[in-house]
Amino acid sequence: MNQENTRIPSSTRDLDANLSRLLKELKNGDRIRVSQQIRIGSTATWNAVVEGSFRHFDFLATGLATDRVPEDDIVVVCVHFTKDNGELTSFTVDEFCKLEKVG
Repeated sequence: MNQENTRIPSSTRDLDANLSRLLKELKNGDRIRVSQQIRIGSTATWNAVVEGSFRHFDFLATGLATDRVPEDDIVVVCVHFTKDNGELTSFTVDEFCKLEKVG
């Protein structure tokens, strides 16, 4: 599969080709594991891992896009899933995020 076929359109920053491929292959209900490095302030970081059922992904135009020309919009990939406790949740994909299919 070439790079053009793996790119997720409409995201401001190109995603890793493997992550793009995984997002395109996931189906509603597939089990996923999300690992993210979370940062608070300039020094505190920790890793968070959660599993759940994939629902879908779409794109989030951030607040930076407010009252700006369309060429300046910042658009990020947003993954929506359901945690094991039934909570509906989502996260935006960045360079500190790892997503994998489980099972």
